Amino acid sequence: MKRALVVVALAGSAWATRAPAQEAYGLALRGEAAEAFLRTAEFVSKKGIKIGITHPDEYTLTDGTRTCRAAWKTIDEFKRGVTSLQGGGVIVDFTDSYKHEIAAYELDKLLGLELVPPTVERTFGGRKGSLQLWVEGAMTEADRKQKKIAPPDPRTWNEQMYKVRLLHQLTDNTDFRNINNVLSDPSFRVYAVDCSRGFTIYGDLRAQKELVRFSRSVLEAMKALDRPSLQAKLGPWLGGPQIDSLLKRRDKILALAAKHIAERGEAAVLY
Repeated sequence: MKRALVVVALAGSAWATRAPAQEAYGLALRGEAAEAFLRTAEFVSKKGIKIGITHPDEYTLTDGTRTCRAAWKTIDEFKRGVTSLQGGGVIVDFTDSYKHEIAAYELDKLLGLELVPPTVERTFGGRKGSLQLWVEGAMTEADRKQKKIAPPDPRTWNEQMYKVRLLHQLTDNTDFRNINNVLSDPSFRVYAVDCSRGFTIYGDLRAQKELVRFSRSVLEAMKALDRPSLQAKLGPWLGGPQIDSLLKRRDKILALAAKHIAERGEAAVLY
């Protein structure tokens, strides 16, 4: 069975899922409001997710005013030695951790990607994990392709997908080929979920051919990244070698973007 992971918990496979909160689809809350809700809302109920190997749970939470769903993940796995990847290839010292979900959200904020749903660290029943706001009414990219649903605005859609690919390569997400980890809601807004297999200690780009166009604002934000800022924002969930490798991949992406611009011109590369 292919790895569906938290995507199933977040999305389901149909557009018709209705939010228990104010929004009919997408995210019921954003930014600091979403983070505050996730950190403080009271637990109401949970539903186990049978599909996927990390077994996330669907949590229902309330703050007395609104009720929202979230995906709860506790996996924190490390395998020493060589591990074969489902998409092909191998990796040494494989990791799969809920901590990477939180780090991905914090990195998303630093870069202005607006792809990763709000995610915080929380403790339930004495166990720490990541709590990520549910994307209501969404479908996976695998489902969208199977149903042959075409985005009405190809340009906007493609620009979102370029950002997804950049996030995957920057974080070295070893599960980047799994299109069940990319969601879209009925407005065709794209979300990147299930980043738990990212943030490896390798500085090379896993698939630089995925990177052909770049957001101007995201590239500028990437240039501004440095070790102190990353340590401050991502340090609680990533080790020093992970942050150093992230910066190495950042440098290679910037160099690749510059190479593309020199060969093809800014208009063909930047948006």
